[in-house]
Amino acid sequence: MSTETKTELPQADTGSGSCCSPSGSCHDSAAKTPAAGAVTTVYQVTGMTCGHCEGAVSSEISEIPGVTSVTAEAATGRVTVVSEAALDEAAVRAAVDEAGYELVGRA
Repeated sequence: MSTETKTELPQADTGSGSCCSPSGSCHDSAAKTPAAGAVTTVYQVTGMTCGHCEGAVSSEISEIPGVTSVTAEAATGRVTVVSEAALDEAAVRAAVDEAGYELVGRA
């Protein structure tokens, strides 16, 4: 008689930007349609080199009130943020800094 043991690790919420997402990605890159009146801003961030970096930046920026979507791309350094209203750049800079990266400005 064969006994098989299966270990299942807890999965984080797929919208959290966690590396533990069921898809195995480090961030949620699903295309979302912005709500009417939403503001889309593209920022340039330095220091991102991989999917984990993208997830860290996305996670911190997502904590800013009013942010509805964040897509970070390490290859280009661009971070696209969709929010209910224009964001205070100082708040975005602080979030990027908290993640361990540098906000250069708007792309």
